[in-house]
Amino acid sequence: MLEIRDLHVKFHDRDREAVSGVSLHIEDGEILGLVGESGSGKSVTAMSIAGLLPRRQCDYTGEILLDGKDLLHADRAELRKLHGKEIGVVFQEPMSSMDPLMKIGEQVEEVLLIHTKLTKEERRRMALEAMAAVELADPEAVYDKYPHELSGGMLQRAMIAAAIVIKPRLLLLDEPTTALDVTIQAQILDLLKKLNRESGISMLFISHNLNVVRKLCRRVAVMQRGVLVEEGETETVFHHPQHPYTQRLVAAIPTRCRKEDQP
Repeated sequence: MLEIRDLHVKFHDRDREAVSGVSLHIEDGEILGLVGESGSGKSVTAMSIAGLLPRRQCDYTGEILLDGKDLLHADRAELRKLHGKEIGVVFQEPMSSMDPLMKIGEQVEEVLLIHTKLTKEERRRMALEAMAAVELADPEAVYDKYPHELSGGMLQRAMIAAAIVIKPRLLLLDEPTTALDVTIQAQILDLLKKLNRESGISMLFISHNLNVVRKLCRRVAVMQRGVLVEEGETETVFHHPQHPYTQRLVAAIPTRCRKEDQP
């Protein structure tokens, strides 16, 4: 489905590459975890897939293929057709990602307004369906609320609803649970599993937390300073990490969490 081949990204104001020779693939219906500390290149990789790289501020080479179609070098008009329709994006901070002056329903519908010719009533119906799919309580009421009227967990669900409303094939999730408490975090992970299971949507789940990725992803890739240092089945990487950096990530997980999550 998605294949990244030898991706290099270097920003003009940085001494080293943000992404250095990364090659990855995501199969249809797969959830791939991408793990690493802040500055490891995870988000830049996701931005490259989503067509959000500030191209005038960086040099980039390689290929990012979605069903054989190159995204990295596609023009902006072509990327606009794909963004939202084929690829949905969920960011870490929904409050800063959502327009505080627009109602939730309008923001969930926005991609439908761009990519379809549906009537206002049809857009509303699809938005409410997406909000129900992400288990937002009382979608009709939430539809008319503003972002500041929702909790962090509800906002994150609304962001996911906006990303899936047009039924994209790939969902990019950049640290979507980091700002949430542990209980809400678990609920969002369960929601993502349900969406993947029921709709078959592929996902790239980005996190600095290997334990969180372990709960969601069958396969994981580990990045350090722009380089992919390890990749494999999540349980294998978790229990038998090969690279020293991965070993440190696993060692940083509290012992209690590791024991509680034993299969």
